[in-house]
Amino acid sequence: MNRLCLLPLDEYIGVNHDDPLFLYYYPLVGKFYRKRIELCLNELKGGQRVLEIGFGAGLTFLNLQEEYDEIYGLDLTSDVELIAAMFRKRHIETHLQNGNVLEMPYPNDYFDSVLLISILEHLQPKEQETAFQEIFRVLKPGGQVVYGVPVERPLMVLAFRLLGYDIRKLHFSTENDVSKAAQKNLSLDNKIELKGLWGLSDPIYQICHLLKMSDQVAP
Repeated sequence: MNRLCLLPLDEYIGVNHDDPLFLYYYPLVGKFYRKRIELCLNELKGGQRVLEIGFGAGLTFLNLQEEYDEIYGLDLTSDVELIAAMFRKRHIETHLQNGNVLEMPYPNDYFDSVLLISILEHLQPKEQETAFQEIFRVLKPGGQVVYGVPVERPLMVLAFRLLGYDIRKLHFSTENDVSKAAQKNLSLDNKIELKGLWGLSDPIYQICHLLKMSDQVAP
């Protein structure tokens, strides 16, 4: 498995104060945060263009530039100019915009891969189908979607509360809401469940890999 390549924490810029960047650097919690991204990245097959929806500070960009010719990113709040300039200094060219997965500013059949890590749970259940219709639209025939979402468990709710986050104010859709909408629009290729507590607990995170089949038409 490829490991997540991270810059020093103080080099990441352009995100608001609610972004939990610091958690990726903690000894135990950080291992889980990095692992979920690594599992998503390892599902990607590479290609010409990749779009990450909700890219935040660009934590995946060092890895993505190894597999794709062009990196695109869409995020509601990130400072796209600051982040693009920061990566340009590291000879990584990105195409970043502010925008919403529900109405994306890209042409049809444009991306080889679309990546969403801990994004879809923040949508309302009724918005999931619209999101996946848009994802379907911008994907090339034969393209892939990889997404990761938390599997809500009482232990996870408690862990977030200990970290100072009320999960009920952040997560509106369950993994089942997301999966139902995803598979209405795309074909499931693989599903991975990440367990907590060194693999001893029930799954607390789910990664799904879906395909837009070459002969598939929009529902």
